Amino acid sequence: MIDQWRVRETFLRLLRMNTPSGQEGPVADFLEAELRALGFETWRDGAGKAIGGETGNLLARRPGSAPEAPTVLLNAHMDTVAPTEALEIVEEPDGVIRSSGTTILGADDKAGLTAILEGVRAAVAEGFPMPTVEIAFTIAEETGLRGARHLDYSSLTATQGYAFDGGKPVGGIVVAAPSQDNVTAVVHGVAAHAGAAPEKGVSAIRIAAEAISRMPLGRIDAETTANIGVIQGGHATNIVPDRVECRGEARSHDDEKLTRQTRAMTDAFNEAAAAAGGRAEVRVERVYSHFGFTENDPLVRRAVSAASRAGIAEVVTRPGGGGSDANIFNTHGIATVVVGLGYDNVHANNEYMSLADLTTAARVALEILRLAGAERA
Repeated sequence: MIDQWRVRETFLRLLRMNTPSGQEGPVADFLEAELRALGFETWRDGAGKAIGGETGNLLARRPGSAPEAPTVLLNAHMDTVAPTEALEIVEEPDGVIRSSGTTILGADDKAGLTAILEGVRAAVAEGFPMPTVEIAFTIAEETGLRGARHLDYSSLTATQGYAFDGGKPVGGIVVAAPSQDNVTAVVHGVAAHAGAAPEKGVSAIRIAAEAISRMPLGRIDAETTANIGVIQGGHATNIVPDRVECRGEARSHDDEKLTRQTRAMTDAFNEAAAAAGGRAEVRVERVYSHFGFTENDPLVRRAVSAASRAGIAEVVTRPGGGGSDANIFNTHGIATVVVGLGYDNVHANNEYMSLADLTTAARVALEILRLAGAERA
C-alpha cells in the first residue's frame, strides 16, 4: 500500500539535496541505502568518470518471485537542471509543494525517484508475485542525457522499461519522442577597422544573420521543429567581426525530415558565407534517436492499465517533443516509454508538484510491478 506520508518525507528529503548535473553523490548514496534495505543488489558504473562527475549511474537489481515474468526496468534521473542550494520549500494547504521562487524546486526528476522508490517499497511490503526489477537512476540527464549515454548496458538484462520523467498529466504515457540533432556553425569573415576601412572587412555577424534569415525555423511541421538558440562573436564595436559561432538544434519524429532540416540549415550557412566572401564550418551531431509505440504495444497497454488501477479515470497517451533517457534506452534495445508525474513549470522557479499527484505516480509504479509479475515473458 502506498504511504502518502512516506511519499512526502522521501520527496522533501530528496529536494533538500543540492544535486545539479555532475554532483549527484548525496542522492545516489541515499537511494543506494534504501534499495539495499529492500533486497536490491546495487552498483555504480563508470559514467561519472567518463563525464567528470562525482558518481556514476546507480544501478540495481532485485530477483523476482515470478520467474516467468518479464524483467522490468524503472528509470529516473538524479540531477536537476540548476543548483538548489538556496532552495526554500513551500508547502501549500492544498498539498502543492513549490519553491519560494528564488530557485527551481527540483521535482524534475526527484518526483520520479520518489515514485519509483515508494512503488518498490509498497510492492515488497505487499508480497505479491513480482518480476525481476532493474533500476537505473542516472546522472547528468539535464546536460545531454550523458548518464544514459555512458551507462554500462551490458550489466542490464531488461528489454522493457519505464522512465518516470514526465510532467502533466500524472499517469500520462509519452509513447513517442523525436530524434534531435545539434547544429554548430562557425562563420569566418575578415576583420577590419569598422571606421577607417570597413570595406576591407567581411562581417561574420552579417553572414550569420543572413543565413539565419534564410533557414526554416520554429514549427516546421507537425513532427519537426528547429531553433538557433546561441550566437557568440565579435570583439569590439570598431572591429568588423571575423568570427561568429551559432548553436542550434533540430528535432523530428521522422529521420528523413530531420535530415532535410539540418541540410537546409547547413546550406543556409554555407551559401550565405560564400556569397559574402567568407566561409562556414558546420557540424551536425546526433544527440539521440526517436522512438515510437502504439497503444496496442504490450509495454503501453501495461502502463495504461497500471494508471487506470492507480485511480486515473482517463489515461492520456501522446507523443512528446523532448528527449529523455528513454530515447537512449530504446536505442540500446530496451523498449521504454515515459510516465507522467504531474509536475508543472519544469526548469523554472515557479515549478511545483502536487503531493496527491506524486502519490498517484507511486501507485502507477506499484501497479506496473503488480501487472508485470502476473505476466509471462
